[in-house]
Amino acid sequence: MSLWLPFRARWKLGRKNSLGDSSQLPRQDYDALREVCLMEGRLFEDDSFPASLHSVGSGPLLRKLPPGLQWKRPPELHSNPQFYSPNAKRLDLCQGVVGDCWFLAALQALTLHQDILSRVVPLNQNFTEKYAGIFRFWFWHFGKWVPVVIDDRLPVNAAGQLVFVSSIYKNLFWGALLEKAYAKLSGSYEDLHRGQVSEALVDFTGGVTMTIIPAEASGNLWDILTRATCSRTLIGCQTHSGERVLENGLVGGHAYTLTGIRKVTCKHGPEYLVKLRNPWGKVEWKGDWSDSSSTWELLSPKEKILLLRKSDDGEFWMTLKDFQTHFMLLVICKLTPGLLSQEVGQKWACTTREGKWKKGSTAGGQMKLPRDTFWKNPQFLLSVWNPQESTRFLKSCNVLVSLLQKPRHRHRNCKPHLAIGFYLFRLSKYYGDQKRLPPEFFWKNAPISWPEAFLTEKEVSRELHLEPGTYLIVPCTSEAGQESEFVLRVFSRKHIFHEIGCHTSAVFSKEIVDQNAGQDEFFTKLFEKYPEINAMQLQKILNHMTWSSLGSAKPRFSLDACQGILALLDLNASGTVSIQEFRDLWKQLMLCQEVFHKHDHNQSGYLNRTQLQAAMRDAGIMLSDDVCQLMLIRYGGPNLQIDFVSFVHLMLRAENMEDAFQNLTQDGKGIYLQKPEWLMMTLYS
Repeated sequence: MSLWLPFRARWKLGRKNSLGDSSQLPRQDYDALREVCLMEGRLFEDDSFPASLHSVGSGPLLRKLPPGLQWKRPPELHSNPQFYSPNAKRLDLCQGVVGDCWFLAALQALTLHQDILSRVVPLNQNFTEKYAGIFRFWFWHFGKWVPVVIDDRLPVNAAGQLVFVSSIYKNLFWGALLEKAYAKLSGSYEDLHRGQVSEALVDFTGGVTMTIIPAEASGNLWDILTRATCSRTLIGCQTHSGERVLENGLVGGHAYTLTGIRKVTCKHGPEYLVKLRNPWGKVEWKGDWSDSSSTWELLSPKEKILLLRKSDDGEFWMTLKDFQTHFMLLVICKLTPGLLSQEVGQKWACTTREGKWKKGSTAGGQMKLPRDTFWKNPQFLLSVWNPQESTRFLKSCNVLVSLLQKPRHRHRNCKPHLAIGFYLFRLSKYYGDQKRLPPEFFWKNAPISWPEAFLTEKEVSRELHLEPGTYLIVPCTSEAGQESEFVLRVFSRKHIFHEIGCHTSAVFSKEIVDQNAGQDEFFTKLFEKYPEINAMQLQKILNHMTWSSLGSAKPRFSLDACQGILALLDLNASGTVSIQEFRDLWKQLMLCQEVFHKHDHNQSGYLNRTQLQAAMRDAGIMLSDDVCQLMLIRYGGPNLQIDFVSFVHLMLRAENMEDAFQNLTQDGKGIYLQKPEWLMMTLYS
């Protein structure tokens, strides 16, 4: 495990593959290969990642394999195989014999965001139409989205059960095939043994991750989690080191997915809870707020019904305090780097440069003595400024610098990482772009930022607050003469970034748009005015919102509609919603707006039955024809069409009912409710 600094986020960024032939994936044209297989009437067999022990590995993993290992395709394992099903639970995957809990924890987080998942996993693949035994997945690999092509032969035991990742739905195979593709990218299944959640999160998104030590972030951890769960983030975490199941039910040295948070109202006051999932799909926390804990009796019946699910499915609640005690790392992956700085309403820019440390010329090592070889390292010039800078106020610039070393072998775990870091110097004058700064510069100028420790990790990064001006970044290894290639990335509001002495022109940054820009500012101002929002205040807020996707058909929320929405969100019967509950509502409103606009083809402001079914399906809610007809009678107008306000109410209610059913059912087919519970669920909501 790496050294982790006190609460100051360390960032992980996307990667790009270009280290020479030994680390390159074979170039395979998915469409051409598939077409040839269809023409010849055969199923694809991937010779570059064969169905043999060569693809499994050559180390300890071989000893974990069951006797009689076979490789079979999904149609050989199930009479009705499906690649992916929107009807299945999002958290349906279970870890196999590979020690890749870090990969599974990141993958489970990915399933909570359908749009991001579909970028990695093309969901239109299947085992029926034009099936040729070939599948394709996409990963963010050193700065580029790269396709990975595989055949669908999977390792199984003598009983036909998957040896590695599997789904609780025995006819679903997207998770097992994705794991195979990631194993191919990494070199073998064994190369997935051990890793960090942040690495997989970046490979799935190309996003930015910050790693926090929960115990050292007690003051604002809940605020960070509240903002993170409301925006487009993926969140994982890891327990303290160890390799066994503890008495409290947690697994030592194990990765988990953070799937939700909730502030609940107990008889003694508020309690802050986090919801986690074990990638094993079983083995859960046994302390307060676990499935069998008596602390649930402190809540109102409705709150208990909607939050507590008594099932050994690996998912559980615990207090934020217990989370800070038992988990050593929290990793938040965001598609833009603005989460930690809390800057709002602006855009980020990113520039990526590649370089190498070469023995005898550019592998100078770290700064040690005044006359050392540090000056030989690659040197990068960075100019930063504020986009809205005035002559009266020169604000500091938030800059994120990330140094990432490329693999030195085709197999992920074959060669250890070098210890790397980078130095930052302030330049008071212009030295020119064509030649590296001479040794004398480093003798006379001290760095303003330097590595507190050289880390043997794939990536080291730091958030800096710099005055507008020009700076020099020098990446290096801990020792001179060590060879590797690297990627250096810079994020800021505005900058120019290029390497000195490489005879290339300045590289201007690419803009990254934060989809949630301005959101935190809106929430902060809103709750300074209304710490708790009642139905009348909610009506005023919703009717003053700009519904950009709905065009001229601007919705009008009645007081009755807002009272109905409030009843669905207000789990503790207080008659108001908190900032966290409003953030959850905001997230759902944005989803409602997106799917309503998509299916309101003629921009009429209404959906008919066919459009309603399709919109609900896109939101992950399946309605039969009969139920859809009843919903139109209940929520629609005389012409059996539903407007946006009624659609929002229906969506919120459907999600509540689905959660209640899943939490209360024992067999997945039915539930038993006592009379007070029935009244609470039907009358109040």
